[in-house]
Amino acid sequence: MKRIFLLSFLCLFAAVGWVSAQTNKYVEVMYFHGKQRCLTCRAIEKYTKEVVYNDFAKLVKSGKVRYKEIDISTPEGEKIADKYHVTWSSLYVNGWTNGKETRNDLTRMGFKYARSNTKQFKSELKGKINQLLK
Repeated sequence: MKRIFLLSFLCLFAAVGWVSAQTNKYVEVMYFHGKQRCLTCRAIEKYTKEVVYNDFAKLVKSGKVRYKEIDISTPEGEKIADKYHVTWSSLYVNGWTNGKETRNDLTRMGFKYARSNTKQFKSELKGKINQLLK
């Protein structure tokens, strides 16, 4: 009887640990901007939202993919921007695992492709999100 109890306890402990590990991993997409934005900045925002909310809709609902828009001209946004050393429009795609962040600055890629090659922009953004979800 003790073995059954012990085995049941260990299985429960392992299951709780597995569920906990699964919920502590997510991808955070962060778009930083100021009050005034150029056409490219607006394109980065638009297509980033399309990728996150269309291509990862189920994962957004489950909390595995999260989107944050940060206005760096506000006091709250300025604090976050300082943490990331951001001074203008920027795009970060960060992986979080058990409270540890892996930062990925995709700003250059955004400015390079968002307006001139939207398909490439979306492809690279999806690829980075998928890579971090593994």
